[in-house]
Amino acid sequence: MTAALRPYQRDAAMHLSSRDRAMVLAKVGGGKTLIALTAMMMRQDVRKWLVLAPKRVCDEVWYQECQKWQLPITLAVATGTPRNRAYAFDRTDADAVVTNYDNIQTLPDLWDFDGVIFDELTRLKNPSGKRFKDLLKLIDHIPVRWGLTGSFTSNGLEDVFGQCKIVDQTLLGRTKGAFIQQHFITINRDWGQYEPRSGALEAVMEKIKPATYLLENKDYADTLPPLHVVPLTCELPDRKPYEAMKKHYVTEFAGQDITAVNAAAASQKLSQLASGFAYYGADGAAVWHSQHKFDRLEELLAENQRENTIIVYNYKEELAQLKRLYPHIQTMDDKDVVTHWNEGKVPLLALHPKSAGHGLNLQFGGSTIVFLSLPWSLELYEQTIGRLHRSGQTKAVWVYALLTERTIDERVWAALSAKRSVSDAAIKELRA
Repeated sequence: MTAALRPYQRDAAMHLSSRDRAMVLAKVGGGKTLIALTAMMMRQDVRKWLVLAPKRVCDEVWYQECQKWQLPITLAVATGTPRNRAYAFDRTDADAVVTNYDNIQTLPDLWDFDGVIFDELTRLKNPSGKRFKDLLKLIDHIPVRWGLTGSFTSNGLEDVFGQCKIVDQTLLGRTKGAFIQQHFITINRDWGQYEPRSGALEAVMEKIKPATYLLENKDYADTLPPLHVVPLTCELPDRKPYEAMKKHYVTEFAGQDITAVNAAAASQKLSQLASGFAYYGADGAAVWHSQHKFDRLEELLAENQRENTIIVYNYKEELAQLKRLYPHIQTMDDKDVVTHWNEGKVPLLALHPKSAGHGLNLQFGGSTIVFLSLPWSLELYEQTIGRLHRSGQTKAVWVYALLTERTIDERVWAALSAKRSVSDAAIKELRA
């Protein structure tokens, strides 16, 4: 089998291959890995590639895509133990070495490499971090740099700078301070709070537009089934613990005192309480005061005839409760769970957004996702949905978000919508 690229994938590969510094902006399911592999084959002048990606993407996507399409590229996957990583980097027959971002600070000298690909570029949005600075020094001599991402602005316009700097410092400048000064108004310098100036989004997108290939939904929408997102509200039977935490940063139930040291900690406690429990004490024990979300979950599963369903959790205690209620539920830690899910053999799969955020193909085993609680990150939210709503899915995808009425759940839902508006506006500017 050889890769049969769709027209938009071919155009995106041409965009990369014709530039030393470039980016592809494509939502999940757009085939970014295949696009990059094709562009790599076009660049005969690049002797050896370094690919940086999240670990799961390294282990389960790049090598498999290369094998699936029988591409004439030899990949060495440098993950796992130091010995395994060293062996991969020492392979003289490898056209590309694929390693995860967590290994950046242990990378060897990269003088043999003259091309680097940043898969899920958002991992490098913080230019002040040690990992970012170490990487920038290591790749200083590498002329060809490509970035792949789903959204530059999933958590705000400020994130764009680091992602662009690692690819090409000429796009938005060398220092974030100058970038902030030019495009933002300072709200609180001590807390690092900034607000984009009027017209800042348009100006930034115009600067990066020549280097960026935008893969729009319309380019491959005809290959995807419908996506339905349904918020389901449920009521907190006893609001006293929640209201006490909200007003006083302290509450009590089931004989346990629950305290929060500051507003940030209180927001986490409120999120837990909205799900019916709270952590307490130094050992991280949990106490429950309501099963309202799990009652609504059971109703939903019954209504959907127990079809294969992914249940998304954000707290370990939510997972523990899922295991108590559904002993047959599987997680990403179970052996061969992706294969078994895609074969239709896993009725319930518990998923954390951070373990499902990138490069995971689950579209063949089901078409329903239930969020027990929501992540604050739009990127994680959209990437999780994209595990099912991607090329290869044959059924309409249904996404349910369980929201406790008059709680922080509704604020998170609103925040995700607000962040989506920033992302959509950025895409409009690139499209113009």
